[in-house]
Amino acid sequence: MQFRITADSISAPERAQSLQHAQAGACATFEGWVRNHNEGQAVASLEYEAYAELAEAEGNRILTEAREKFDLLAVEAVHRVGHLQIGDMAVWVGVAAAHRGPAFDACRLIIDELKARVPIWKKEHYVAGASAWINCATKGNFAGADSPQSV
Repeated sequence: MQFRITADSISAPERAQSLQHAQAGACATFEGWVRNHNEGQAVASLEYEAYAELAEAEGNRILTEAREKFDLLAVEAVHRVGHLQIGDMAVWVGVAAAHRGPAFDACRLIIDELKARVPIWKKEHYVAGASAWINCATKGNFAGADSPQSV
């Protein structure tokens, strides 16, 4: 079980290997990709920053909560930092469980909680030339935390 922050590309097949478990009857994964639009604006690229130590600690708390709630056999998640292009994978979540219901439910809970609680900031670079920082954390200890440029 591990949540980590990385500047490296995420390989979904490689990550999924970490979920192998003899008792697993189900595996559910989620891939979050950089898209070319947000809230009516054309997006050219994204930039993610995080305070890795705090982000990993909170991310691991979320994985522990999900593991206990859904009786998971394996759980992993990774989030990118740095400058990402359209189509790049920004986040990957994977779980293994004895049955599909808990696997699907856990995967959904994990990505929702990561987006809401982990101190990761996203800078959107718009096609029109402007850019804006967005704090991804909307609840928990890091909700409303200042963007990296103002820290």
